[in-house]
Amino acid sequence: MISENLVAIWQAWCRRKYPTYLFLALCFNLVLASTVFAATGDAFSRPQIYALGILGIGTVCLSIYLFVVMFQPERF
Repeated sequence: MISENLVAIWQAWCRRKYPTYLFLALCFNLVLASTVFAATGDAFSRPQIYALGILGIGTVCLSIYLFVVMFQPERF
């Protein structure tokens, strides 16, 4: 019974990778925001640092997407 549930959870996880990617991006943002907060001191508040981290990650993701669309337009 438990092994069947674990197999079902594993198969669902293998099909849906975007939540995993989102989770990893948010974890990366935690590391990035802590580093930036330590480097800037009191110049920015903590919510501003997290917002800048999310904005930076979003910008990098959009740049990668546009790069792929430019060089592989037949996929889209």
